[in-house]
This record gives sequence, C-alpha cells and structure tokens, in this order.
Amino acid sequence: MKIAFLGTSEFAVPALKALVEAGHEVAVVYTRAPKPAGRGKQERKTPVHEIADALGLAVLTPHNLKAEEDAQAFQALDLDCAVVVSYGHILPKSFLDATVLGCINIHGSLLPRWRGAAPIHRAILAGDAETGVTIMRMDEGLDTGPMLLAERTPISAGDTAATVHDRLAELGGQLIVSTLDGLMRRTIEAVPQPASGVTYAHKLSKEEGALDWRRPAAELERKVRAFHPWPGTWFELPQAMGSERIKLLGATLTLAGGAPGTMTVARDGYPVVACGTGGLRLLMLQRPGKSAQSADAFLRGFALPAGTVLPSPVVVPLPQTRPS
Repeated sequence: MKIAFLGTSEFAVPALKALVEAGHEVAVVYTRAPKPAGRGKQERKTPVHEIADALGLAVLTPHNLKAEEDAQAFQALDLDCAVVVSYGHILPKSFLDATVLGCINIHGSLLPRWRGAAPIHRAILAGDAETGVTIMRMDEGLDTGPMLLAERTPISAGDTAATVHDRLAELGGQLIVSTLDGLMRRTIEAVPQPASGVTYAHKLSKEEGALDWRRPAAELERKVRAFHPWPGTWFELPQAMGSERIKLLGATLTLAGGAPGTMTVARDGYPVVACGTGGLRLLMLQRPGKSAQSADAFLRGFALPAGTVLPSPVVVPLPQTRPS
C-alpha cells in the first residue's frame, strides 16, 4: 500500500520499521517538530523523526493539521491509508476522510477499556491481569472507532510501564502489518466497539506520583510499577527533616504494623513502611540531584531512623475512569 505514517514517540518506532520491512510505500512521515531538550537545550528530533531519517523517508512537522493547505497536501498524496501511532495531534475530519481505507490507529489497550492518553499506566495501576493492542479505524471520537484486529498479553507481577510499553510497541508493529495485509485481501472487517466496559486512561501528572501511605500497600506497589519510569513515585520527608522529596523506584509487598507511614528497618537493612493495609519494602530510593541507590545503602548514608512517620499527601481527587 501507499501510506502516510503519523507518529512521534518511541511506541511508534517498531510500527514504522515493520511497515517499511513489509514493503509498504511510506510516502511521508508526519511527526512533532523538534524541541529543545537536555541541559544544553539543543533541539532534539522525535524518535520517529530520527528513524524516518535513517530510513530515508520524507518527514513533515506541521505545528498542527488545521490549516487548509495541510489538508490539501495530504489529499494530494493519493494514499491508500494512513497509519497513526502516538502522534500527539488531533486529526481533523479532512484527514480522516482523505484516504481510500481511512486512518488506522494502533492503540495500547484492549478497547473499549482504557481509551485515552495513558492506557498502559492505567492498566497496571488498576491491577488488570492483561492488556494488549487494538488496531482500529479512526473516527472523530476519542479512541471510539471500529476495531480491525486485537491481541492480548498478560501483565505479570514484575511488569512496569516500561516493560509493557516495549512489549506492546513490538506487538503493534506486528499487528499493523497483519491488518494491512487483511485489508488488502479483504479478510478483515471493522467491528464496532462494545458499548459496555468503557474506561478512560487520563493523562498522568507528576503530582499523581505522590505516595499516600493510608492506601493499601498492594495499590501503592502497583503505582510504583505503573509510574516507572515516568512520572515516578515519591514521598516527602517530615518537615523536621527538611521536607525533602524522595523518589521510590522499586518496592515489594511485605507485612508491617503501626500507623500508616511508620517506617521500620528489616534485618537485611531495608526500610519497611506501614500502609493502610500491609506494608511496602522499599528497594530503590533517590534524593533530588543524586543517583538512585539501593534502599539499604541509602539508609547507611542518610539519617532516616526507624520509627520515623512519613507524611501522606493532601488527597487530590483522581479523574474518573468511567463515563459519567
């Protein structure tokens, strides 16, 4: 097929590679414009931009797709379809209707569960036993289009957002090739999404990473995995110790007694914090501006005595995950 590829993040890279390797003609790649990044604030191309350059593909970086000339240029490409993966711009109807087979999206969840911006993180946070990739034909709604193909994968006890992200990105690359092959052979038909089971994966924020020790330990352990590597989870030290914000990069469940937030030290030197139910054994910690280190080494170099009560944050209402 002659296609356009619209994508930005690392999640989209395996799909672009797979399409090229499968022999599809990628007429143009749309991605976000380079942005200043790093200490030197040098402009950095998106991961999709970098791989497109390496593959010798034409790249466009429009500010948005609202201009009439953008729609006309897209229509003039005379495409069979467009593949959209983690692009970051809303596609207007003029783009959705411009190709023979429409715009095909790779979404990192089993739709209609976890429509929206952060499906991988929300699935882990909710304790879902599985997730997957859905290939859908886009419409004007938020991830509401009819489904073409889907595949499941389990979420294991050790999975983080990073490991699930990489697994689904590769799976998405495989499925999009199978989907386009099925569309060419007319062996795949679009199926409407079920009306029941809709949930929304709202965008994450750094402040949502605060650990509320009043919550069950199992929930907090999932948050640590769901928010790794970004936005990360953290807790504040008591005001008497300077109210420093400490990142928690790894934890396991354990037994613990005492009021929520009470810290003890296990025989192996690792800190344990009591939660609303159960406790968390803290494995990896990081102070601001410092390197991450094992929690036992952290305690050897930082005075955080047993019996310290770590404060819980002011409760911020979580966004709804189901339609109101």
